[in-house]
Amino acid sequence: MTITGRVPLLLALGLVPVVLRPAMGTVWGWLLLVALVTVLDWWLAVRPSTPEVRRAEVGSVRLGYAALSRVTILNPGKRTVRALVRDARQPTAGASGNRHHVRLSAGEVTTLSTGLCPRRRGDLRAVGVTVRIPGPLGLAARQSTIEVPGTVRSLPPFESRKHLPSRLAGLRELDGRSAVRIRGAGTEFDSLREYVRGDDVRSIDWRASARNRNVVVRTGNPSATAAS
Repeated sequence: MTITGRVPLLLALGLVPVVLRPAMGTVWGWLLLVALVTVLDWWLAVRPSTPEVRRAEVGSVRLGYAALSRVTILNPGKRTVRALVRDARQPTAGASGNRHHVRLSAGEVTTLSTGLCPRRRGDLRAVGVTVRIPGPLGLAARQSTIEVPGTVRSLPPFESRKHLPSRLAGLRELDGRSAVRIRGAGTEFDSLREYVRGDDVRSIDWRASARNRNVVVRTGNPSATAAS
């Protein structure tokens, strides 16, 4: 059983009958009444095992890149279910926004998405899906963790990906499918970018490189030069 913040508020309301009739019998009577109502509210709540929970496979993701974990929930019962659903993951999976408030009518299906950003390599397994369903009065709730297996494989980061555009451009030039053009040949300053193999050494901005972890080059705007 999980009680909500409404139970302390209900207990605080007991000050009214105690002031009107100051006696220990009044105090114990109010406490007993609150306990009985809370237990009854818990008993009337839908069981957390009623909704059917399924998890979609995430597959693999590069370290430091984002992915989505999707969980599908079906309400096969005849009663409307109001629940708080938490997609529990290992801390190193970098789960964010994994708490969802859902309201499912009889036979309704919904899909919940949780963002993942792995912080270490390897297979990161799901802990389970925790479902908390409050009673009609919202005083107490039933809670259970459902085992829904799932794994996301975190691969090493693809650091050389930033060099792909220049390499592809070089291959196109060798193949004769694009005109040869030297990047940064314009006289007007356009932007700064990270140095890649094949860039003109004279285009290196040493001041900007000193403020960054990588070597930075200045790129020009050839179209602006032609227009002038």
